[in-house]
Amino acid sequence: ETETAEEGIRLAQESQPALILMDIQLPGIDGITALKQLRADPRTGKIPVIAVTASAMMHSRAEILAEGFDGYQTKPISVKEFLKTVRDVLDAHGS
Repeated sequence: ETETAEEGIRLAQESQPALILMDIQLPGIDGITALKQLRADPRTGKIPVIAVTASAMMHSRAEILAEGFDGYQTKPISVKEFLKTVRDVLDAHGS
């Protein structure tokens, strides 16, 4: 877990997680910009990333997924929906 996208990118490059949960509204660069940097890096380009956002009014699900996220979850998180999203994304990536 990190507080900034920049730190999250560095951590992903080092640890190669099976899945990344990325808030859209972050200090520094935003989650969409961070996703583009992750996708551009061969070390992190294939890691599935689920967008997590409280700003459902600012970004529609379709817009977020069109940016390249593998899944979308609004806050407050519904545990049942969240777990289904995680399962679906990991299954789609063979993890």
